[in-house]
Amino acid sequence: MAATGAGEDKKAAAGSSVHSKTLLKSEQLYQYILESTVFPREPDCLRELRIATTTHPMAGMAASADQVQLFGLLIEMLGAKNAIEVGVFTGYSLLATALALPDDGKVVGIDVSRESYDKIGSPVVEKAGMAHKIDFRVGLALPLLDQLVAEDGTSGKFDFAFVDADKANFHHYHERLLRLVRVGGLIAYDNTLWGGSVAAPDDEALSERDRELARIARDFNAALTGDRRVQVCQLAISDGIMLCRRVA
Repeated sequence: MAATGAGEDKKAAAGSSVHSKTLLKSEQLYQYILESTVFPREPDCLRELRIATTTHPMAGMAASADQVQLFGLLIEMLGAKNAIEVGVFTGYSLLATALALPDDGKVVGIDVSRESYDKIGSPVVEKAGMAHKIDFRVGLALPLLDQLVAEDGTSGKFDFAFVDADKANFHHYHERLLRLVRVGGLIAYDNTLWGGSVAAPDDEALSERDRELARIARDFNAALTGDRRVQVCQLAISDGIMLCRRVA
């Protein structure tokens, strides 16, 4: 485990978009959460990849440190052996998932490109001895999920899924994942509060993109709330995480 905390370089640890990804209004409070609870328990390899990800021009796409800590805890509580991640980027959350799985566990990672993963994440994953747990599949998520559904033995095989990809297709991913994740398993959807804009009044100054993505998030959240196949919990962590436990 990394001996990090208050002594960790603030620019690398919290000053980038990766580590300021929070809905909390107090930056000091978020820094306290990271330094008191997250960084002291962070494995060295995960810390290395977190900091390496800050060098990417699109670093804000990565999951937050407190978010992946939560996922690791949930995966271990589930006794998970098989997981799916839709949207990999540099592989930061993918590595966190792999670390939480047993040695014979497997996480299927889906992304349209391996470029960021190969350049930034893969060397760290290899060094951490986690590469054997990762099944990386390149391509559009919907056809790849359909292929996964069609494979023998995949129905209800997976214990945990994390989706951080194109928001307009979340509802399509949800239908596929309900066939892949077992009853009692968890599905986590990212960016479901979209920077808090889901609650913005109609006259608030938002870009057209943010206004559209806020609408998509509101519609998706409402659909999940009405979906009796899952129990739901909206978490105000990172940019909003909707947790779904499959019950039917």
